[in-house]
Amino acid sequence: MNEEIKTYFDCHVFCCVNERQPGHPRSCCSAKGSEALRDYMKKRGKALHIKGLRVNQAGCLDRCELGPTMVIYPGGTWYHYNSEDDIDEILQRHVIDGETVQRLLLQPDQTTLPIDQQDP
Repeated sequence: MNEEIKTYFDCHVFCCVNERQPGHPRSCCSAKGSEALRDYMKKRGKALHIKGLRVNQAGCLDRCELGPTMVIYPGGTWYHYNSEDDIDEILQRHVIDGETVQRLLLQPDQTTLPIDQQDP
């Protein structure tokens, strides 16, 4: 019996906002601006009237070196992001259009970011 299960949210985004002690060797998403970017994503999602979208903060997602990070369900798609432009692209392409944003996508076994995505 393959019965389709209706979810409460169509798209659920978890943005890491974990904060570690300054100078921690793994760093943290909060130190890289994740809280302001999460807030922007929530406001932008509402402004775009995206029905069924929920943007939540998360504690440590254990990918600190790749942060800021988010994971989007359904699908469990992981992204790295740095800017409001990145958030806009994720909302438009992933959430609205149903595409993967390849340039921001994190692979399951990935432990470092490409040079062009690392913090200056």
